[in-house]
Amino acid sequence: DSALTNQQLAQRVHASPPTCLRRVRRLVETGVIARQVAIVDPAKLGSALTAVVEVTLDIQTAEYAQQFEAAMVAEEAVLQCYRVSPGPDFVIVIQVADMPAYDALAHRLFTSQRNLRNVRTFFAMHRAKFETRIALPDRGKPHEFL
Repeated sequence: DSALTNQQLAQRVHASPPTCLRRVRRLVETGVIARQVAIVDPAKLGSALTAVVEVTLDIQTAEYAQQFEAAMVAEEAVLQCYRVSPGPDFVIVIQVADMPAYDALAHRLFTSQRNLRNVRTFFAMHRAKFETRIALPDRGKPHEFL
């Protein structure tokens, strides 16, 4: 929880504040902590529609996959893009205001790509869980990056 002060975090993990600060800095330096962000409610910002999109490329070379990934990375509405196997080549998570916004985005993103064989979209009706934390393996055992 990046909203915690170093003092609060130190108390939670039963360490002194200087030790805690040193460990957090090491986690940042080694890339274990990639970034610290605030999580906002998309609906309150006018982006109420979440779409999960499966994409299958027609030609599945590294070059075409990289081109497709670059297009997804450049698009602000694309929150996540995964190259997956088996099944489709990519799974993408998109956040937009509404169905007309998705329609415009889909035409811009997918019809401009000549190498798409199939695009299948699922629209979230309800989000039961959303977490950004990652379970750490064996909490009783110290990790080399701590």
